[in-house]
Amino acid sequence: MRDRRARPFRDAQEDIESAHDIPDTPQTRSAAYRLAFDDADFLQRAELRPVRLQLELLKTEMALAEHGVESTVVMFGGARIPPPSRQDRARTDTLRDLSHFYDEARRFARLVTERSVASGGREDVIVTGGGPGVMEAGNRGAADAGGNSVGLGIVLPHEQAPNEFVTPELCFNFHYFGIRKMHFLIRAKAVAVFPGGFGTLDEMFETLTLIQTGRMQRIPVLLFGRAFWNGVVNFRALAEAGTIAEADLDLFRFVETAEEALEAMDSWAGAGTRREEIPGRVEPLHEG
Repeated sequence: MRDRRARPFRDAQEDIESAHDIPDTPQTRSAAYRLAFDDADFLQRAELRPVRLQLELLKTEMALAEHGVESTVVMFGGARIPPPSRQDRARTDTLRDLSHFYDEARRFARLVTERSVASGGREDVIVTGGGPGVMEAGNRGAADAGGNSVGLGIVLPHEQAPNEFVTPELCFNFHYFGIRKMHFLIRAKAVAVFPGGFGTLDEMFETLTLIQTGRMQRIPVLLFGRAFWNGVVNFRALAEAGTIAEADLDLFRFVETAEEALEAMDSWAGAGTRREEIPGRVEPLHEG
């Protein structure tokens, strides 16, 4: 009996195989004859950028859905922060001092994943950028707890390989930074930000901006290491200057330990809500 769920049309893969099993002629060798979705040269044309953007969004979205990932805890942090066992290879004294955050990140991911696994493993799945340093620590901590974790890699000239602790079926690679950033936050229930550089700052401020402007629900934003963050960003000066509101300082919280971060996640005021207005925003001047 015919499977009622089967579609009446030929499968795309069947047509790819049929198109390859044909006589070799000038016509069949022509690039014009290739099936569009089986033509890498065509798909890489500049005019096809909108299609490639959609494919990068869809591939990861579909895979996460198929693996039952419903919500995530995102971990941002520096690729250059070594584990304490390798701190002697750090390029600066400050990086050596920051190496303890590798262990703290690993412990945070382990504790989050233990709770996730206990409730079925679909919620609060750890997500990192898939690289070394803090990212490796996050995926490693999830593996310590026997859970899955996601790695959202990006093609860079000098950092290609994902760390060995990412769940292989949830290890993705991106061309477009913008689509990768969307996947970091689409399912995020909390964001933990460890010391890092330009990439970490970019990801942190984008998250805070989306929450500040009401484009994203309020979620816990946990900044590990008060001394580091106050040393590189003068948040108080921004508020005193009026370029952000005093209330914006409540969009994030400094934490030092994994346990403190978990307590903050569980008690975060206003989680799941959105701002209806931006405090301190001056209304546009309409001259009549």
